[in-house]
Amino acid sequence: MLSRKRPSKPFVPPFVTPKPTKLLKPTEDEPASAQTQSTSTPFDSMASVLADAGCTLINPAGPPLLPSDLYAFRQRLNGIFSADSSLRSQFLEGFSAYVSSTSNLRRVLLPCQRDGFGSTRSESLVRVLLLVKSIQQDLLDMLLEKLPEFFDVDPLVSARGSYSLHLDEDVARLILNQLRWLDFLVNAEAFAEKLLQVLTICPHHLKKEIIGSLPEIVGDQNNKTLVDSLQQMLQEDSSIIVPVLDSFSNLNLDDMLQEQVIMIALSCIRTIDTEHIPYLLRFKSKEKYIVDNSKALILDALRSSLHFNNILCVELLKELKSLGEAREHKVVDIWLLTLVFMNGESLRKSVEKLFKKKIIEGCLQNHMFDQCILSVNDLPKDYLATFLSLSAYLLACKEQRAQEVGVHIYILLFEESSDAFSRQEVLGALLTHVGSGVCYEVSAALDTMVKLASRKSQELTSLSSHLTGILDYLEVFNVESLHKVYEIFVCLAVSAQSCPQPYGCSIANELLMILRKQINNSDLLYKKMGLIGVLKIVSYIADTNNVSLPPLSHRSNYEEAVELLKLSLDSCKQLPLPLILFYEELVTTLQNRSLHPAVMEWVGKQVLEFESIYLSDMDSGNLIVQDMPYGLEGELWMNLDGDISPVCLNIAPLVSPLFRSSSPLQILPTKFVLLSVVERIANQGSLGGIDALLGCPFNLPSSKLLSEIFWQPLTVKKRQICILSLYYAANWMRELLNVFSTQVGNECETISQTTKEDVVLKLLKRLRNLVFVEYLLDNFLKQHPILLPDFCPHWDLSPVVEFDSVGDLEKISQCLKGGEILSRNQKKHKGKSLTPSASSNAEEKLRQPTLVDVWRKAASMPSQQTPDDDASVASLKTKQSASEESHAEKSNMPLNIEISAPLKCLDAQKHKFRPLPVDCLSILACPENNRSSCCADPSAELPLHLYLLRDLHKKLDLLSPTRKQTLARCFNAPSGFMGMKLTEFFIRIRPLFLYIRRNFDRAVHILGEGAEICQEHWITQSSLAANPEIVNTCVSASPILTSVSVFKETLLCFGKMLNLPDFLKENATLLDLLKAFQPTEISECLFQGMQLIPSPGSMDYLYSGAYIFLESVFDVAINFSFTLASEVLLTLESMVTSIYTFLAKPLSENGKDSHTRFSKEIIPFFRNKLGSYAHKLLMHKCDRDDVGGSLKTKILRLYLGNCQSASDSLNDLASSILPQDLSSRNTMEDVSTFPSLCPATMSVWYRVMHEENISALNNLVKEISQLEKPRGCAKVEDIQRLLNKILQSVNVVVTLVNMCRNNDKVSIHAMAVKYGGKFIDTFLKVFDFLEAQFQMHKDLILNLIKELQKATKTIQALCSEAKGSKQTAITGKIPMTKRAMEQFLFHVKALLCKTPSGCSFWMGNLKHKDLMGQVVSSQAYLDDQSDEINEDPAEAIAEDQPMNDGNPE
Repeated sequence: MLSRKRPSKPFVPPFVTPKPTKLLKPTEDEPASAQTQSTSTPFDSMASVLADAGCTLINPAGPPLLPSDLYAFRQRLNGIFSADSSLRSQFLEGFSAYVSSTSNLRRVLLPCQRDGFGSTRSESLVRVLLLVKSIQQDLLDMLLEKLPEFFDVDPLVSARGSYSLHLDEDVARLILNQLRWLDFLVNAEAFAEKLLQVLTICPHHLKKEIIGSLPEIVGDQNNKTLVDSLQQMLQEDSSIIVPVLDSFSNLNLDDMLQEQVIMIALSCIRTIDTEHIPYLLRFKSKEKYIVDNSKALILDALRSSLHFNNILCVELLKELKSLGEAREHKVVDIWLLTLVFMNGESLRKSVEKLFKKKIIEGCLQNHMFDQCILSVNDLPKDYLATFLSLSAYLLACKEQRAQEVGVHIYILLFEESSDAFSRQEVLGALLTHVGSGVCYEVSAALDTMVKLASRKSQELTSLSSHLTGILDYLEVFNVESLHKVYEIFVCLAVSAQSCPQPYGCSIANELLMILRKQINNSDLLYKKMGLIGVLKIVSYIADTNNVSLPPLSHRSNYEEAVELLKLSLDSCKQLPLPLILFYEELVTTLQNRSLHPAVMEWVGKQVLEFESIYLSDMDSGNLIVQDMPYGLEGELWMNLDGDISPVCLNIAPLVSPLFRSSSPLQILPTKFVLLSVVERIANQGSLGGIDALLGCPFNLPSSKLLSEIFWQPLTVKKRQICILSLYYAANWMRELLNVFSTQVGNECETISQTTKEDVVLKLLKRLRNLVFVEYLLDNFLKQHPILLPDFCPHWDLSPVVEFDSVGDLEKISQCLKGGEILSRNQKKHKGKSLTPSASSNAEEKLRQPTLVDVWRKAASMPSQQTPDDDASVASLKTKQSASEESHAEKSNMPLNIEISAPLKCLDAQKHKFRPLPVDCLSILACPENNRSSCCADPSAELPLHLYLLRDLHKKLDLLSPTRKQTLARCFNAPSGFMGMKLTEFFIRIRPLFLYIRRNFDRAVHILGEGAEICQEHWITQSSLAANPEIVNTCVSASPILTSVSVFKETLLCFGKMLNLPDFLKENATLLDLLKAFQPTEISECLFQGMQLIPSPGSMDYLYSGAYIFLESVFDVAINFSFTLASEVLLTLESMVTSIYTFLAKPLSENGKDSHTRFSKEIIPFFRNKLGSYAHKLLMHKCDRDDVGGSLKTKILRLYLGNCQSASDSLNDLASSILPQDLSSRNTMEDVSTFPSLCPATMSVWYRVMHEENISALNNLVKEISQLEKPRGCAKVEDIQRLLNKILQSVNVVVTLVNMCRNNDKVSIHAMAVKYGGKFIDTFLKVFDFLEAQFQMHKDLILNLIKELQKATKTIQALCSEAKGSKQTAITGKIPMTKRAMEQFLFHVKALLCKTPSGCSFWMGNLKHKDLMGQVVSSQAYLDDQSDEINEDPAEAIAEDQPMNDGNPE
């Protein structure tokens, strides 16, 4: 392309050099200076001043030359002009004359060269002179006056606005460039006024450029003048709108001027050209962004600095990780983590983990996220997505604190999002959690949506179409989640009714339509959903506190509620389980809401029929009418009120044979609960109107039918009626305890103290009746096993049902409902049949029964059964006929039922019983009666205490984190916990701790006496409770056996509570528990040797007291039973674990004082004591038949893991104690150190010692790795100690492996090969350390290798012998072990080659030897000949010999 640049002009010298003239000599009267001054011009003065300051004005090569130090140049000029004003005037006059020429002006405007910098271009001369304070204003006026001289030059040559002139040739633009970004302005106001005057006459192109540059030229000193002038010019010429808006955007305006410029921009909307409208809209959005989102600009700057800078991000994460205290964290930390998260994929996992860690530790609180998110108005979309990702990660965590913060962030994002798109994004993320299938994640997401529905119901109503996706997951939701789902939709439906939008009525109509369909569905799953939804709607629209709610339909809200209740009741009248669920949901609603009187009237009508169905009138203690099924003889059981009882409970007359039809007794407990709630509401919490039910008798089959003599002749159906009658009676008594136990608490103030005492007495008797009936029921289920009907709708137990029982009875998992056989998965099988004499075949025990198996058990196919026979009856005929003869022989023998024994058969179906809620545990704290000094338990309360203690144990077991996670635990609320938070549960059990301790002391006292005393107490109290006497059947409670069970259960409950994570968060409850188990006194000498002694009342002091108390119990238990002593030992271990867990919690949970005051010396102090008690227990004699190997394994691990030195203890056991004890056992001498060590338990000790030895070696490896670090500072004595410890571990493994020479058990040989290989593999990790220390400790290291070689020889012999004899238990472990030995060989070779030791090393073929070292023929193993070469590579290590004297053998 041809350049359109103007040709350069020839160089014009700055002035014509005058010809030299001869100067006259000055006369005597006229001085020489005067003559010189008369001849000098202003230009000469200007040039002279510049020259003196270091500037060469005349430069034939181009612009003037400036000195290297511009600052000194300016300072010199400023000093000269300030000292001599005349010289300043001459300088300005000369400079004006000089720049009168266009060429000279262009020369001083172009960048100059500087002396000493070669061709480097610098500032122009004019730019430098403008920074001289004394002449700045005059030069500015001079330049502005020169500017109009160049207005006639038109630089625009195309429509695109490109300049035809180069910048060096355009004088006007050069002048304009001199005015930009001056360091200071001497008189900014005068300069701005002059500039604006020139601006009014500028051509269009130059005007736009000057206007756009005004913020750079004038600065912020005269914003008001600039805005007014630009406004006036904009009114005259709207074409300059773009530069004016740019200028406004770049000015730093105050709030008033900011509003003024916005109004100026808005006033131009109707006058500007169409092409300028985008610029105006951009200006409006940009101004809003600057005003309201200044923090967003800072975030963008930070994000840009971190973008693609992973090194800075990593260092930032390290710095945040190092902050340990909450006070060190600020809101900016959240933003920094968020920006690092947005930086890329590589660090996102690290940021998520750090977020979670800081939140759990309490460093990042909710208010910090409030400040973070709320501080940025209109959160940008990319930040919204980032916060959604982080909150999604937190919501998916198991930790409750992380979930709470995730919920909080979701709510903030939704509330702060002003547009529908952002809110849809938040809802979409929540719906993803809802569909995850993880129970705690689903629950947290639904909790979030419930809170949003209550706070932002109007906003959610407009997005209701996006929430319908939740309905797709209803089938897999548990009851708790269904409650939350319907609460969300009910809130939206109620809120939509008050909305003017057309979708308001549709939400309510659709919800009611869906619920009606679900209620009338024949599938029980959908019926359950409908019942929960209906009761949730009723709880809202019928609440007296919500009378202002708009109606959901054409009827009033309370009328709609009554109609929905009627519809629900009618749909499930013939179905017991849905009806039970309906009554339970109704009870929950009545307890939590105050319903409309019309609804309460309808509920009252439902409970009126209770008396007509279930109660019969009595006259003087006798039934008026007796109507028993199948001709059975009836009897009134357990009448606590005697002849004054007006009614009795009909049980036997309402019982029908199993699976014939549903019995009204199945809904009796729930209907009674409904009756009690209505009575409590009507009588201000008192149950005085129905207290006759607590003491009234039960109409049951005659007690004589339960004796062996009368039981055998009974038919199958009669036996079923008897068993079911006991079952219904037990559940009725459970519900009596549940209901009336609320009357004895301190919170119930509506009844008198006398009434309370009477209720307490009857409750204790009913509890005794319940224990009696359940043990009878368990006994008859052993003889006649049947499937009991459900009293609780276990909707969430499918497909996994958890059973807690142990025994010979098979865990029943085949449920027959409605003629169909529904098989459920079962965890384990203990037998093949339903009888106690089950097969012991292991495969049959583990095989899951199929439908065909069930039919085979029934002895006939379903088509062969008559209508009168059901599947369960047919399946039992053959078994019972086979066992009738044996029962007939024993019919005359008395039967003894021990109360303290576990309910083996009944526990298999205990999940079908009505649960005992937490309130029922208050019976434990009832006042004691009948105190006497004959024994520790004169009222025989320990069996009752044991019964409730076992129930508490099961509840704690469900909360324990060590329990196997199953669907039953994940989706089903623990028994008795429905609607109760863990915090409330812990508050309820706090008053029971002292009573638990008191009964524990009773049990310990009875065990200390060690004699069967006062056996008649239970019989006496049972008679007072009106328990019937059964012929040849004795239901007794042995004080010793009961005390043993109470002892175990108390320790188990105590240990489980101490290790519940949620329990440890409740410091007050934890303190109460520890206070309850304190000794009488704590001696000060106990803490002797500790630097920080715990202060009385502190957490560590109470832990110490409870530990000392259990130590005293240990001394009693070890004299009574090895098993009881081991329970105490395991509880002591639980206390140590609890302390570790307590100290590992964040400071925010425990409180700062709890951590700072807790003595860290307590843990090693307790561990040493734990090891000593484990050693004491191992040395105690025990009945080896009663103690399992797993228990001894635990005790041995406790001893080795908590002793002073595990290596020393292992070395002593392996070298001296173990061989000595075994030899004394073999010679029948009873002088062993550890009585529990014998040939029968040898494998247990052998395995544990191997595992603990490898663990000790791993600890040494970790310690060595710390010493090898640059800051390890290894000392000679430390290295010597480590080498000696390694030698001890080597000696232990050598001793254990060589024991195989005298023991021919295959299991021992297999463990020697397995653990020997593992030990060598771990030993390889210390070879670098051995190489580094070889020169200083050569003899010790060589001894290590030689000693270990002894073990490798034995392992080689074991491997060869196992191959020859085809011992598969050993051969499977050989490859891994041989690999380890080969690596050991080459490591030794490398060690000896790198470090001169004077030893020889060679490899060769080995001879085949047996365990005793005898050479055997290798021909017997021709198949393995190739494997015999280097069978024991480690055996090729030579003795300490010179290198040239090596010999392979």
